[in-house]
Amino acid sequence: MTILIDLGSQLMSEAIHQFLMANGYDNVVVSGRSPAGGFTPQVILVDITTVRHTLLSRYPEAKVLLIDTGVESEKLLAALLSHPIQGLLSTRTEMPLLKKALKAITEGQIWIDNELVKALLQDTGALSKTGKINGISGREQEIIACVSQGLSNKQIAGRLELSENTVKAHLNTIFKKLNITSRIKLMTLAVQSPLAGVSCD
Repeated sequence: MTILIDLGSQLMSEAIHQFLMANGYDNVVVSGRSPAGGFTPQVILVDITTVRHTLLSRYPEAKVLLIDTGVESEKLLAALLSHPIQGLLSTRTEMPLLKKALKAITEGQIWIDNELVKALLQDTGALSKTGKINGISGREQEIIACVSQGLSNKQIAGRLELSENTVKAHLNTIFKKLNITSRIKLMTLAVQSPLAGVSCD
């Protein structure tokens, strides 16, 4: 796995670089250094100060993992909703979870630090204090659960015995209620929600 580390703190970049190298990741480059010829990252580690469209457009196929370095909730959530970010991790994340996160996002999944996102969404009002996404019906919760598993509209329709058009209509309603425009944003909102106990079947 090829990894580019581009964080605002050089010290933190070096620490994560050494951490990854010591744990079997041998193709890791810190931004600003000259990588080997043809180096193309599969994963880019960024923080709130370095996540920017120019970097991400240079490597459009790379998966982006945002490291929360303790910024305000509003800025972090805005970054999640404004950039193609596949993962969000706290600086307190231990190596086993970091490995799982790297594996998950390279396989096309989303990886979010659950407690961090729950706190973010409560701060911004998207979740109630009981952990529920505000204003979402039972059927919509089932569809969100299916989206969170990475299912397509066709697969969701099959699971819930609905037509594909009905699934699309429900998703449009969900997007409008939550003021979002994509499945990844929906997955971000659904990480910690009332979906415990709501299944996609």
